[in-house]
Amino acid sequence: MSASASLQNRLEFREGETAPRGPDVGRSFHFVLNTSAGTAAVAVLTYCAFQLHLNLSTSGSLYLLIVVVVSIRSGFWEASIVSVLAVMCLDYFFTAPAFTLYVSDPQNWVALATFEATALIVSRLSTRARIQAAREARHRLLLEKVYELSRRILLLDRRQTPGPHIVFLIKDIFQVEAAVLFDASEPRVDATGSYSKATEELARATYFNENIPRQTGAGTWQRVLRLGSKSIGAIVLSGGELNPSVVDSIASLAAIALERARSFDAESRAEAAKQSEQLRAAVLDALAHAFKTPLTAIRTASSGLLETGQLTGDNAEMVDLIDKESERLNQLASRLLQTARIDEAHLKLHSESFSISSFLEDVLAEYRQQLRGHDVRVSVQPPDLGAYADRQTLASGVGQLIDNAAKYSHEGSPIGIIAQETLDEVVISVHNEGPTIPPSARERIFERFYRTEESKHRAAGTGLGLSIAKRTAEAHHGRVWVTSEQSKGTTFFFALPRRRKKQ
Repeated sequence: MSASASLQNRLEFREGETAPRGPDVGRSFHFVLNTSAGTAAVAVLTYCAFQLHLNLSTSGSLYLLIVVVVSIRSGFWEASIVSVLAVMCLDYFFTAPAFTLYVSDPQNWVALATFEATALIVSRLSTRARIQAAREARHRLLLEKVYELSRRILLLDRRQTPGPHIVFLIKDIFQVEAAVLFDASEPRVDATGSYSKATEELARATYFNENIPRQTGAGTWQRVLRLGSKSIGAIVLSGGELNPSVVDSIASLAAIALERARSFDAESRAEAAKQSEQLRAAVLDALAHAFKTPLTAIRTASSGLLETGQLTGDNAEMVDLIDKESERLNQLASRLLQTARIDEAHLKLHSESFSISSFLEDVLAEYRQQLRGHDVRVSVQPPDLGAYADRQTLASGVGQLIDNAAKYSHEGSPIGIIAQETLDEVVISVHNEGPTIPPSARERIFERFYRTEESKHRAAGTGLGLSIAKRTAEAHHGRVWVTSEQSKGTTFFFALPRRRKKQ
């Protein structure tokens, strides 16, 4: 038997009790044994005191000592019985008239009554001290178990599912009959010991209905697992020497263990995603550079053939098609290079102050071909609005929004570009009249390679443009977002912090 189990067996009183436990065979045996031992001690003392002709005062002091010893070692009721026997012996052998239970002198009555009252008071105080010592021992033992649970939870393998290990540790350390844990994030139930289907359902009900009693039945405890104000599961414990504060501690440790495992999973996924992004950026960079050389040769050859003017009919059309498609591939390779450059962790911005008006003129000139057929309206408020950023990188991001508006707006519809300043940002918006973007896709369209079903059928694309715009904004500590309504069209926003060049 373990030391903790042995200590628990020695504790005779439950917390909050001031009397022994209910009758059982073991308790009855100890009661009879202790009372008999106290009676024997009174008999021996009586014989010795009578032979030595001790007076009432001396004999009473010795009897009181026996009562105190019985109270300390046994309990209040055993000491009370022994004290009554001691009073009878004092009356019979040491008060006049001797060998009778009659007391003639009133002073002897007072002495006997005082002795009995003192014996009972001392017995009661001794029993209370014993109960308090038992409570403190149990409390200390439970604290040691809580500490052991916390220590072993910290040693759990974070790569494994925590639920089965948590319930096993609780049962092993606290010697409960059953431990059931409901993890709401899975959702799943882990249990060990003598549990039933009803106990599993109780764990689920505890999580979904937080107003049910915190303790149901004899020795069954239930708690909602919380992290702050957020509920993440529930636990049900049956049997064992527990109290409300200990059960609360167990629930807190279980919640921390679940969240710790969840945080490890999220950290692992984030690290895997980071490595995947780095690999993808490296592949894109390599492919883009590999495409550039043959594309340059193809475009040079196709352009040369067209300029000779010697091609006619189908030959001229095919060469013209080659020239246009090679230009598309060249633009795609350029975007891949831009994406890889922006993804670089060591990207350094070469920021400078410049006029927003002249900046937009340069960007629109670059996308003149894509904007053909659209009435482009530009507004800059105030007219001298400026920005402090990496002009070349910023042009890549804003240019993607302009190119996106040209692709997905209705033919011949106007495109509006507005630049204005707010309290802490410079905001450039690009508006077009085209198909609306569903709310579910307004965050995902900024992800790399993502395209809505509508956009796949409307215009050719790679799904890189908007991701380049987002990463450009993030590189400048800015942000991008979109609004889209059937009656108002779609507007993309590119916001930069209002920062000035350091003097």
